This record gives sequence, C-alpha cells and structure tokens, in this order.
Amino acid sequence: MTSGPLTDLLVIDLSRALAGPHAAMMLGDQGARVIKVEATGTGDDTRGWGPPFVGPADDRQSTYFLSCNRNKESIALDLKSADGHDTLEALIVRADVLVENFRTGVMDRLGFSTARLHEINPRLIVLSITGFGHDGPEGGRAGYDQIAQGEAGLMSLTGSGPHDPQRVGVPIGDLLSGIYGAYGVTAALHRRETTGLGEVVRTSLLAALVGVHAFQGTRATVAGEVPQAQGNHHPSIAPYGLFASADGSVQISVGNESLWLRFCERFGLDAAAPGLATNAERVQNRPETIRVVEAAFAAYPAEELLVLLTEAGIPAGRVRSLDEVYAWDQVASQGLLVEVEHQVLGQITLPGPPLRFFDAGADAEHETTHREHSTPPTLDQHGASIRAWLNAPEAG
Repeated sequence: MTSGPLTDLLVIDLSRALAGPHAAMMLGDQGARVIKVEATGTGDDTRGWGPPFVGPADDRQSTYFLSCNRNKESIALDLKSADGHDTLEALIVRADVLVENFRTGVMDRLGFSTARLHEINPRLIVLSITGFGHDGPEGGRAGYDQIAQGEAGLMSLTGSGPHDPQRVGVPIGDLLSGIYGAYGVTAALHRRETTGLGEVVRTSLLAALVGVHAFQGTRATVAGEVPQAQGNHHPSIAPYGLFASADGSVQISVGNESLWLRFCERFGLDAAAPGLATNAERVQNRPETIRVVEAAFAAYPAEELLVLLTEAGIPAGRVRSLDEVYAWDQVASQGLLVEVEHQVLGQITLPGPPLRFFDAGADAEHETTHREHSTPPTLDQHGASIRAWLNAPEAG
C-alpha cells in the first residue's frame, strides 16, 4: 500500500466471520496496513464456509472469505501459546487500531484486557463488536446475523406481509456493525490527534440494526404505530415499489405530487381521482393505487416501459440479477470491481470499495481514490515476512 488517506496506520485484525473483518477491510481499502491474525491450522471460520469453493481440489478457497478480507496480510498464531501471545503483543505495540469481535470476556482470558491493551500501547484504538452489546441484561449473548435481524425487528419489516417475516439477502447486521465500527474508529483516530490517547469503540449487531430503523423507528416511538412487512411497496409513499408490466416488472418511485402529475399525464390517468389525489390518500388506498398503476402498465413490455418512464422523468428501474449487476458498465465506471492476483486462484475479480475521493477546489475532478488493492490472503501467507519485520532492529 503506497497511497490512501489511512496509509500511515497499522490495523491488527483479530476478528473472524464478517462484522469485524468487514470493518478492518474498510480501513484497508483506504490504505491502512491490515494484519489479520488467524488461528493456527484452521484460520478464520469463513475459510470453511461454503459451497461455493473455488480452486484446485487440494487447496479449495471459500468465496465467503474472499468477500471480506481484501487488502490484508495473514499471520497464523496460537494465542494461548507463549509465542503467539508475545507476537501479538509485539504487533499491538506498533498498532494504531485493533479490531476484535470475540464474545465478552474472551480478550480478558487471553491476557489482553482493555486495561492491558492500553498499558502496552496507550494510543491504541480498540474496536470491539458483539452480538447484542457488551453490557445490559443480555450483554455477552452470542450474536449471529439472522438471529439479530429477528431480535432487532428487521425481519418484521421485511417480507410479503406481516405473516411472512424474511431475512435480508445478505448478513446486513454483520455488515452494518462493521461499517459503523469503521466509522467509529475514524472518529476515535481524529480525537487521538487532540488527546494523544487511544480509546475503545463498541458497537453490536443489535445496535447497528436498530440504528437503521430510520422512519420505521419513529413510526413506533413517536406515532405509536407498529410497522409491519408489506412486500415491495413503500409504507409512506405511493406509488413507490415493484409493479407488473406486460412481460415482467419494473420499479418506480413517485416521490412527490409533481411527479404524480407527470406520471398521470404520461399514462392518461386522472391525477385528481377520488382516493388518489394526494400521497396520503394513495398510501391509505394502496391496493387501488397499485391496481391503477398496473392497469396502465399492462400494455407495455418492461423494456419499453422503462424507456417511457425515463422520458417522462419518472425514477424507474429493473430488478437485476447479480451477474447482470457485475456486467453493468455503470458499476464498472464507479470502481466497484477490482482485479487482484490471488496466490492460489490467479487473477480474480472482487466487488470493490464503495468510496471515491477527489481533489477540492479547482482540481475537484482529479480523482485521488486509493486504487492499489491486494488479494485476500491465504492462511499465514505473510507470517514469515511479518515476523521478520517485527524482529528487524528498525521495527523496535
């Protein structure tokens, strides 16, 4: 790594599975040196999660692991051994950030309590992610994404209806807690510039999921309503959702009355029809709103309909499969695909970082996004080089 806004930072990634690794990967995406500490012999749990596995029969690689460990080095350590303990301590001395997502108390039992970590390195930022929080009546409870999605209410909002709770199609609690965690780390690093001292940043799958309830949360806390799943239609805006066409479906978002008037004009509808004149009426009469829109769409194939909607200035889109997403030129134009050379698999394509950076002022169109990405490591791929670095006189 030779560029990026975090290029002067060293991150020790003690985490496994997804929440912590995603946070550490986000820091690595922006140039930080990330050293992933894995269990000797087995490595991160996700190295065994599949199928799918890819690569030669005698060295299969998990695509799950590949998804959350780019821009990292790997060293395998037995943290219960003297060598593992001492090596980790040497890394902590040099680190800016340590990421862990063990259950509450595990770090203490390993000999690396919060007090001990800051005794070793007073400037260390510690990111700690748990399932349901570190304290409280259920502090320390084991956290798995789908269980957290249910407990945090997200599944009650997702699905075809109130009796069809569904999980989000990716481990969104893990991902969001990783994102919030990385955000917290950067805030703590900024404060360290003033105080000179590190601190502990804590979040959880529960906290991250409650943190994105958004308007559904205030429906409950302020309006006293209990939101429920209602499929592919927005609970507060209509028409906004997935609608059938002659040969498929399209999505539209009629987010204000000006768009509603334009939509009705384009498709020959009465914008002031009883029960449809305002957004509040259309939400209250959603079945009729859906019926009217789908009746207007019934004469058009989806592709033709998307053209007509675009010409009318109505936000619209299709539902793409992931192979279509990764073949889309717009995705490529945003730097959302990266090519890396894997030690076992050769050249592979990974989903890329979602941030881009540009110079301010007159050179605002000059992109400064960090583009030097490295492949997810094989287990202990960098163990020898990391030990050599730790033992070099200048590393002390």
